[in-house]
Amino acid sequence: MAEQEAKSEVTGNVWKIVMNVGDEVEEGDEILILESMKMEIPVEAPCDGTITKILVKEGDQVEADQVMALVEES
Repeated sequence: MAEQEAKSEVTGNVWKIVMNVGDEVEEGDEILILESMKMEIPVEAPCDGTITKILVKEGDQVEADQVMALVEES
């Protein structure tokens, strides 16, 4: 199965990690939430599947288009 990347749309900080490795997700589910300019921006699952890796931790600073998590397509 192919892995899809969940990427940040903005530069910001990882505010909260909502899902864990091994969790089943549907396309559009929130995996984590970024904080940027006092706004909360969700990072969503790119496809239906299982989270195989979360590449950041709460408090990390991230750049736009940075890969946040990997989801194995189901």
